[in-house]
Amino acid sequence: MSRRHVVALGAVALACAFASVGFVGVDRYARNYWLYRGFPPPHDPAYVTQAGTQEHIKVQSAALGGRSQDVYVYLPPGYSDNPTRRYSVVYLLHGFPGRPLAFLLTVRMGVVEDELVAKNLAQPVILAMPFGSTGTFTDKEWANGVGRGEGWATFVARDVVHAIDSRYRTIPDRAGRAVAGLSEGGYGALNIAFQHPNEFGVVESWSGYEHAAKIRSIFGQDTFKLAANSPVLTLPYVARRLRREKTFIWFYTGRGDQDARENKSFAADPRRLRVPHDFLEPSGGHNWALWRGEAQAAYIAGSRRLASG
Repeated sequence: MSRRHVVALGAVALACAFASVGFVGVDRYARNYWLYRGFPPPHDPAYVTQAGTQEHIKVQSAALGGRSQDVYVYLPPGYSDNPTRRYSVVYLLHGFPGRPLAFLLTVRMGVVEDELVAKNLAQPVILAMPFGSTGTFTDKEWANGVGRGEGWATFVARDVVHAIDSRYRTIPDRAGRAVAGLSEGGYGALNIAFQHPNEFGVVESWSGYEHAAKIRSIFGQDTFKLAANSPVLTLPYVARRLRREKTFIWFYTGRGDQDARENKSFAADPRRLRVPHDFLEPSGGHNWALWRGEAQAAYIAGSRRLASG
């Protein structure tokens, strides 16, 4: 999620748990709720005969002052069986408060990939999920902050991309890269892609926003820095480059989301600037049910526009 959308859902869930199962089972309930947000644990259906595999790596980032960050990777079905094949990569940015494994455990992107590949409905891709903060409840907005070693946008666009290209059989150019995210991660995906138009051929924002949040710990009191990190303001300056590179923007917001109006207004900009894009307004709010429900559409939208190996 984003700082705009933090609510007391977890507290409500825990209160209900105490009332229904007592103290004995509440710890297990809390752990499961944090992992799966009330949904059943993800698992492949019976027709999937080959599943992808999850890996965990550390990326030492110069942009973060040498800090070593967790990055989770989902290698597609058949990766180890095809040693000469190269794959496009989708970089997934979590929301706030958030963690990268939510994409696999709650949104179930690994299962979605396994299903679509098994049905030959989409090409296999590598999913890369970096951790974008110093703590689950520490907000960094995926942006380059004013402090030293706070280059979170550069961490993604340079350090993580380089690490994934170095370790795995990728298609190492913008035609083989997408950046996507949910809530704050959706804002981050747009912001990073507009600041680094040579890195990503596809950009996806799931319930994101387009104005930088006025967070003093990140942007200080610098109004120029706020503007430079607001996709609604930077798009006109990079639109020509995005058109030339044929960058595709795919984004949606639930009709019940408090940022629905902002996203609908923003949708007019790529249309006016002739930047290739799709904007969707599915029913729903700013929640895991929507992101989980739209995961297959998001995967297909990205993979169909990425290069294949």
